[in-house]
Amino acid sequence: MSDASQGAFPDAIGLEALDSAASWQQRYQQSLMGVFGTPQELLTHGSGCWVTDSTGRKLLDMLAGIAVNALGHAHPALVKGISDQARQLIHVSNLFTSVPQMRLAEMLINAAEAPVGSRVFFANSGSEANEAALKAVLRHREHTGKQRILALEGGFHGRTLGALSLTHKPAFRQPFGELIPGVEFLPFDDLTALEEAFAGTGHPTGDIAGIFLEPIQGEAGIRPLSPQYLRQARQLTRQHGALLVYDEVQTGIGRTGEWFRFHGVARELASVDTEGAALRAELAPDLMTLAKGLGSGVPIGALVAFGPQNGTLLGAGQHGSTFGGNPLAALAGQITLETIQSEELLTNAHRVGEQLAGQLRNLPEVAQVRQFGLHIGVDLAAAAFGHRQAPAKDLVTTAREDHQLIINATGEYTLRLAPPLILSADEAQIFLTRFTAALKELV
Repeated sequence: MSDASQGAFPDAIGLEALDSAASWQQRYQQSLMGVFGTPQELLTHGSGCWVTDSTGRKLLDMLAGIAVNALGHAHPALVKGISDQARQLIHVSNLFTSVPQMRLAEMLINAAEAPVGSRVFFANSGSEANEAALKAVLRHREHTGKQRILALEGGFHGRTLGALSLTHKPAFRQPFGELIPGVEFLPFDDLTALEEAFAGTGHPTGDIAGIFLEPIQGEAGIRPLSPQYLRQARQLTRQHGALLVYDEVQTGIGRTGEWFRFHGVARELASVDTEGAALRAELAPDLMTLAKGLGSGVPIGALVAFGPQNGTLLGAGQHGSTFGGNPLAALAGQITLETIQSEELLTNAHRVGEQLAGQLRNLPEVAQVRQFGLHIGVDLAAAAFGHRQAPAKDLVTTAREDHQLIINATGEYTLRLAPPLILSADEAQIFLTRFTAALKELV
């Protein structure tokens, strides 16, 4: 070893030296870019729905890494599976394939009830999945000459260049100047605006290449598109030869109590005259993006292309990913889907989500609750908080520091709850007790 290499790395971080916030925050700020601000806690380990910080406090995790840790923390099946896979293959590049990669692709196609000829592309995140979907839409734009791409106000599709072009919030977009041209934003859940866009008002008729929709906008505070809007979007895209893209990065993989939110929309539209399966086929998109809960914390994203025509929009050499679908991540996805099914976590998400929503609606400090499985938005009643300008953000701090709860604010008065799908009824009751106490303290 040369003299230059000796002592090149500092001692490994020891918790005994980081038991004060000032200590670990200083280390963080000196070594990491400040794109996330200062972290709220230094977490050291977790089990189930609970995490432990560097001082030994146990916190009930009602955010699950922002809807990522579907199986909670250190789920035995995931820990064993990842360990076993690491002893076999971690990475092989996409010059080769592996059993977990093929198996997970088959499982996603089956869960989505996608037709024969459907295909999957694996990436590393939701942003990357949406990049792949956008490139597929751009290929369709090149084939057809259609120039316009639609997205919705309030939508969030990621922060990479292409995904950011589809993300509405000006504060995210403006620092980077001109993005992908041809993207237009329609008012949220506005059927008239949707129909006018496809009618060609102010534009050549039929000039739309594709539309990107989150069935439920997560970053905007759990705002659902109406079933009627999604049905009309599907009808119009088919009529005009445009691609319909569902961004189910946050809502997919059981978060809403269904494998995918569009399945839940089909159920809500179902009547005695219409079979649910037929409606699911009617509402199925051309492209669907997934990530977050798919790997239960192991980074993975996916683009599911429905049918043979969409499955071949991207050909050899037109897209790729070095790490996408590697054996370790794909195995984590496989275990996630298998465990959701074997432990009946879709049913659990419905049951426990309804328990939470029912009691939250009874709190005088709560104005509205929007609940879809364990995907829950809570609007606080402004009148209950006097002159506080952003009570939701204040409540996040109070709940964490004084009541050992991890929750998230998506607006001045809006909270988002997205706990692990394994959350039990007893743990939901612990949350409700602590959350009520935090509300009373803040008021």
